[in-house]
Amino acid sequence: MKNLMWCFMMIAFTVLLVQCKADDHNDEIASLVDSPNDTPNLNPRPPGGGGNGGNNNGGGGNNNGGNVGGDGAIDANVLDDRGLPQNIVAPADNALTTAKVELGRLLFWDPILSGEQDVSCATCHHPEFGYADGRALPIGVGGIGLGPARQDGVNDDIGLVQRNSPTIVNAAFNGIDDQGNVNPNQAPMFWDNRANGLEEQALLPLHSFEEMRGHAFSEEETLEVIVDRINAIAAYRNQFQQIFGGNNAVNAVNIGNAIAAFERSIVANNSPFDRYARGDENALTPQQIQGLNRFDAVGCADCHSGPMFSDFDLHTLGVPDNPLLGFSDDGANGQYEFRTPSLRNLNTTGPYFHNGVGGDLTDVLNFYRRIQGNGGGNGGPGNLNINPNVNRNQIDQDARNLRLNNNDVQAIIAFLQTLNDENFDQQIPGSVPSGLPVGGNIQ
Repeated sequence: MKNLMWCFMMIAFTVLLVQCKADDHNDEIASLVDSPNDTPNLNPRPPGGGGNGGNNNGGGGNNNGGNVGGDGAIDANVLDDRGLPQNIVAPADNALTTAKVELGRLLFWDPILSGEQDVSCATCHHPEFGYADGRALPIGVGGIGLGPARQDGVNDDIGLVQRNSPTIVNAAFNGIDDQGNVNPNQAPMFWDNRANGLEEQALLPLHSFEEMRGHAFSEEETLEVIVDRINAIAAYRNQFQQIFGGNNAVNAVNIGNAIAAFERSIVANNSPFDRYARGDENALTPQQIQGLNRFDAVGCADCHSGPMFSDFDLHTLGVPDNPLLGFSDDGANGQYEFRTPSLRNLNTTGPYFHNGVGGDLTDVLNFYRRIQGNGGGNGGPGNLNINPNVNRNQIDQDARNLRLNNNDVQAIIAFLQTLNDENFDQQIPGSVPSGLPVGGNIQ
């Protein structure tokens, strides 16, 4: 009888153990992407530190990173509510699926979307440069080469793209608030917030004269021509039909949805800071924690807030114009307003500011020292003067209230390094259905 009871106990324990493991596996898959159906494994890495904690992103109070004692020791409670979520929220009408992401990848790399069929989305958003292009101002139509080495290949009137190329890494989290909530339909896009959501953003560069359209057709004809081009390729027709269904699966909306799905899948949410935010107190060095504390104390976090370290609002800073443009870019509303950029992955996405005039992070921080109350105007530190078209009273009050000193610069830069995570999807297709050079004229 005792042996029989022991067997029953062992069977029950085994069943319970198997069920727990199955539940853990299902929870792990569900935590990756908040959208139904055939969801891709977008974050195969194990999370660092403690649990995610839902929309609180591992929070355990908002102590913003703890403190460093006189001996360099870290306070026990290091949880910070600014870690990125480990899941992605997609719009209800554009569920994230593996097939859709892969179709979007092909479209992203296919020059058939450009007027002269020589430029792709990837030309200015290349994984080698953190899905930016490493240039102050991009060269789109007519260019040859990649990144800083890219040159204007033809003598035409197209010129440079007006603003610095922002990375698409973590664009899935654009607009995320301090509680970790994301509305993918309202996510602000571009330096002037002129678009909402990746679906809308994905189609706008196709219309841009400098970026992708060129002289090939008028802006009004853009989407009609591109849809016809893609519809003429059997491989694309079959993929669109399988993914979207319907009689006219190849259309502008579905092109935008596929590209947006790919862009949304490019996430980097396991930086040292993210691991620290989840409770791994060894993820940051004492100097980096000191930089985090100074970042908060001097007022940087007033605008560079939340898990993306951006409030995604428009601010006037008086950044000088890029002389390569030949005119003054007055930003949103004609007030020299530009969106607060994310501070994530700065290692690979410089140069900085909306026009790339910030060559490195020291330049950027010294410019902030100039515009703060004790910066001394154009006589202050660094080599970036305040834009002469911007009255000092126009400069954002939070920026003028900064309390940066020279000793803060290196500590804050050390902290910014903790926001880098270069372990994201960098896969380049071997070919694209159009048969054109992958990525355009980037060789």
